[in-house]
Amino acid sequence: MLTKSLDRLAETIEQENAALLARDLTALSEFNRRKSQSLLEITRLIRSTNEGSLAGELTQRFAELREKLEINQDILARYMRAAQEVSEIISGAIHSANSDGTYSAPLTHAGASA
Repeated sequence: MLTKSLDRLAETIEQENAALLARDLTALSEFNRRKSQSLLEITRLIRSTNEGSLAGELTQRFAELREKLEINQDILARYMRAAQEVSEIISGAIHSANSDGTYSAPLTHAGASA
């Protein structure tokens, strides 16, 4: 049961990564819902599983899942940085458009006296 849950989560992460790399953001909320559901399911299954039975194949599956999650985290972080940069550009443009220069320091050319 736990291996099936791990497989579903891995598949969800792979699908999300593929969508993000293809710049398809239409299903992000669905991916988030599926990842949250998988996390809850896996957490419940681990709590009900004997710690000794988590060795071997499951240890490898968790390691593979961790690698997929690290890739996912990297891709999502790049999207967040890009969104932040776009936000700063838009904010600056709005500020410039709304400013009449009254409270701004005058711009002078290098070497020119004010």
